[in-house]
Amino acid sequence: MDYKSKLNFYPDFPIKGVTFVDIIPLLQDKETFRSLTKDLAAMCVSPNIAAPEARGFLFAAPMLYAQDIDVHNVIPLRKKGKLPFAQGDLVQVEIMKEYGPDHVYFRKSDIAASKINGDTIEITFFDDILATGGTARGLASGLNAQKITLGGKTYNVKVTDFVFLVEIDDLPGRSKLEDIAPVKSLIHVTEG
Repeated sequence: MDYKSKLNFYPDFPIKGVTFVDIIPLLQDKETFRSLTKDLAAMCVSPNIAAPEARGFLFAAPMLYAQDIDVHNVIPLRKKGKLPFAQGDLVQVEIMKEYGPDHVYFRKSDIAASKINGDTIEITFFDDILATGGTARGLASGLNAQKITLGGKTYNVKVTDFVFLVEIDDLPGRSKLEDIAPVKSLIHVTEG
């Protein structure tokens, strides 16, 4: 299916010099969305998907229903004040977005709900757009730094791959991530 033709582009939004890639049209047709979520799920190496709000959630959660594909858990990555947490459960990660620095949070308990492979909790990082790579790099580093203890056993956390709905090819996002894990994108666009 030609997903790229369904996208809309808005130059100089939200700030001058940035072209906003509008993915909302992909949500406006049931068959397109069903096909899209299945194609995205098939790209994921890990059965556990970490996805930042809000647009990452729109695609990651439906991947749990993709037939014949082993997606088990979605780990929400949220802005400040959005995740209730028990003492010691919340992890804050500083990220560098194209608009400036920010903080995103996740819970260790959400990682602990993951499907485990051997001694490692493997996670696919999914987001809607790969631009400069600052969000993905910061969050992958934060996830990879975690150790999760379950039943007296400690597990390493490893981001195994990055999957994006759209990659802006003429921005440096991919080059900032490839030293962490392989990068895959369903749709490729350029800013120009």
